[in-house]
Amino acid sequence: MKQAAVGFRVHSGWSALVAVSLEKDGPIVLSRERVHLVETFIYKFRQPYHTAERIPLEKARAFVDASLVEAKRLAGSALRSTQKELGNKGYELARGALLLASGRKLPDLESILRSHALIHTADGEHFREALRHACADCGVEIACIKERELLDRGVQILRTNREKLLRRLTELGGGFGSPWTQDEKYAALAAWLVLAEAA
Repeated sequence: MKQAAVGFRVHSGWSALVAVSLEKDGPIVLSRERVHLVETFIYKFRQPYHTAERIPLEKARAFVDASLVEAKRLAGSALRSTQKELGNKGYELARGALLLASGRKLPDLESILRSHALIHTADGEHFREALRHACADCGVEIACIKERELLDRGVQILRTNREKLLRRLTELGGGFGSPWTQDEKYAALAAWLVLAEAA
């Protein structure tokens, strides 16, 4: 089977998911999806730590825990579906790349809820954790890449310049139509890089 990788760029309550493979002339996009990581796509659930900030600590802990269980289930379901779809086309999805914001380690829940900046960080990390779990569960080896380092890493590994790289990322989505935003481009690049490094 040919090798494929999946890239994720996470937002509150959802993630861009782009699966890529390498052919002789470079990367091709096999699949593109916006994966919802909450059942009910409203602010209360998409921003679990913001919601937790307004309720007593024990209820907040239970709410955040339940939200993570749900996000892990939805992430796992989406990833297994992508693996099956790609398997049917002759591709093995065994690698992934997850884009990180800061990558800093978070303190305990009580400390997070006292800091608005940490609440924002925790909301993003919450859904990244769900995707990490899904990858482990599906046998997908996950690499974490700090988003602010992504383009520089792409320039270095792919031996190109930034302008050419950005143009190529735009072209990659040509066959898919809208949406092909920065979310999809960066997720595609992250997946491309883990395949290029493995090769």
